[in-house]
Amino acid sequence: MSKEPTKPSESLVQGLLAERRELKVALERLRIELEDVRRTTGGPDPRIRDLTAEIERLRYHLAQARAEVGLLREERDELRHGVEKALEQIARQ
Repeated sequence: MSKEPTKPSESLVQGLLAERRELKVALERLRIELEDVRRTTGGPDPRIRDLTAEIERLRYHLAQARAEVGLLREERDELRHGVEKALEQIARQ
């Protein structure tokens, strides 16, 4: 069986996984920055609100990427199953 029908969906999944990793790294950097700001200042830093909002935005994007990856995996599996069925039918004829 050729792997060509699955290449576009697999590359899309790989791209989304890479984006997910980048978002996780950005989220962790912001957490570290937020922790540093909290340690170095006596009072609340005005950047905390902005950083917290950015963390929430990144969490939202990460959740979206995870959901999209799950859907793409399901689509890929369905496509693969359909191709296998078609090949079985062709082989029977």
